[in-house]
Amino acid sequence: MEASSATLLRSCMREHDSATTGTAIAVNAPAAPATAPGPPLADPSIASPANATAARGTLLAALGVASFSLTFPATAWALEGMGAWTVVTLRSVLAAAIAGCCLAAFRVRPPERRHWAGLAVVAAGVVLGFPLLTTLALETSTTSHAAVVVGLLPLTTAVFSAVRTGARPSKAFWAAALAGAAVVIGFTVQQSGGALSTGDLYLFAALLVCAAGYTEGGRLARHLPGWQVIGWALVLAVPVTVPGAVLALLAEPPHFTGHAVAGLLWLSFGSQFLGMVVWYRGMALIGVSRASQLQLAQPLLTLVWSVLLLGEQLPLAAPAAAVAVLVCIAVTQRSGR
Repeated sequence: MEASSATLLRSCMREHDSATTGTAIAVNAPAAPATAPGPPLADPSIASPANATAARGTLLAALGVASFSLTFPATAWALEGMGAWTVVTLRSVLAAAIAGCCLAAFRVRPPERRHWAGLAVVAAGVVLGFPLLTTLALETSTTSHAAVVVGLLPLTTAVFSAVRTGARPSKAFWAAALAGAAVVIGFTVQQSGGALSTGDLYLFAALLVCAAGYTEGGRLARHLPGWQVIGWALVLAVPVTVPGAVLALLAEPPHFTGHAVAGLLWLSFGSQFLGMVVWYRGMALIGVSRASQLQLAQPLLTLVWSVLLLGEQLPLAAPAAAVAVLVCIAVTQRSGR
């Protein structure tokens, strides 16, 4: 298992770093001399490489979505033996250790100074803000409830991206965005007995900071390979996460049960780092729009994991709300093209 994961990691990194070079060679190749027209090329010889690339990209992106869908159940397991602050800081420290080793092994040079501000936004949103806020929310909310609320993340990210880039989405986009927001707010209020709970406020705040981190990370990915974006963001957060982990361990003595250790390890290696590596590589192969469609399944996958791994009872409204949110997000994806 570890050998196959390491092989996949090396493959994704090397292919991602070499993708631009291969494209440049293809574009700059001299034109072939004119020849007499011959028989047309067979379709299979043309379509097969493209199909193989698309299939590989789809598989890698789907693996990323699958790893993200386990984040909430893994957090619930980790909270069985550790406090919220311990879970958040330790997962980031362990992921930063993995990222630092990869950056050193591939002898990656530090990014240019102009990229560090953007990396700070990624670190604040994806490395620190989202894990902390969702972990605090899961102390009082179920994973199935949180999955439906956070199902609005792709939509929130699309809105942030539109604002950040100055794009003007269509009326259909904004109509779907408002409808999706109404479904999520209605579900959370109904499940909270007519008022938003503290956990819901944490989740809505998590949507905002993560959307900002995703948006800035997407912008940086045009200049740096995606795995380096998350890698340097993790390293940048070390001056905060390492002292935070020490203080958290002193204030919240952990009880390292099997569930707690397994949850922490998955959060560190699976959700925080490896999931990002395969996700960004998949996006590079099939494009951002196609990859983002796969992420629409993430809330539903989390609902399934919450039943299988945690034994939760789904509220009757949860599946319907999740499907309604996915429909709204799909409309925004199509109308935003």
